[in-house]
Amino acid sequence: MSIQRKEYTSPVEALASIIRSLFEYERKYKISSDDFFNRYQEGKMEDSADFVEWAGDYQHYINLKEELERKLIAV
Repeated sequence: MSIQRKEYTSPVEALASIIRSLFEYERKYKISSDDFFNRYQEGKMEDSADFVEWAGDYQHYINLKEELERKLIAV
């Protein structure tokens, strides 16, 4: 498995890309990212490559969302 690094011009662009990725996982596995992540953290999901990547994408999504919310509140 090779890691692909993407560069974005804005946090909003990065967030949109991650949301698209999460949507694809949700469609493929028929579970919401939030439910998946909770189960994954509880050890109820296997450590397949897809699930490790999905968990990483979801954590990145949460971090970016929180960053954007802080910036919007500060305006």
